Amino acid sequence: MAPGTRRYDPDRRQRIIDAAIRVVGERGIAGLSHRSAAAEADVPLGSTTYHFKTLDDLLVAALQQANEGFAQAVEGSAALADLDREPAPDGDGTPSADPGADLAGALARLLGELLGADRGRVELEYELYLAALRRPALRPVAAQWCEAFAAALAPRTDPVTARALVAVMDGIGLQVLLTDTAYDEAYAREVLARMLRPSS
Repeated sequence: MAPGTRRYDPDRRQRIIDAAIRVVGERGIAGLSHRSAAAEADVPLGSTTYHFKTLDDLLVAALQQANEGFAQAVEGSAALADLDREPAPDGDGTPSADPGADLAGALARLLGELLGADRGRVELEYELYLAALRRPALRPVAAQWCEAFAAALAPRTDPVTARALVAVMDGIGLQVLLTDTAYDEAYAREVLARMLRPSS
């Protein structure tokens, strides 16, 4: 290869993103730099600055990838699949008279699936998500996560309630991670059911 010729490496950008996610998972946001991502990806430092001019650019790409992984987890959720397949029956075998309770139960199971599948991955996603507090460039991507999740729930309720459900699930999940406590599915189901219960 002639000096100065860039080797064709179509996967290098993706490897850098994957490396950045691993660095954040191991060392936190503070441990991520162009240099640490390059070392983890085993690429020259110039490759990271070529593909990502600033550290925020790299973090945006990492958060976008985390969002995609979350969306896939929601789409593949057994809890939501069961809800869509058929109404949960009451004790006499007839469809449930309280579809809100059915949705609350499904969402509580979904949250349990997400927290239980890979705790480290969820912590990483939240760290990237919360980095938007200090890094404005990340805020549109963080907002996309909320909007996409709410859009997935809206057909099962209404847009306003869907946004509120996302906020509650987000808060419960964050409390579990911050306090290092076990996830209480019954508690989550009750809180979500109260939001879905018709007002008197």
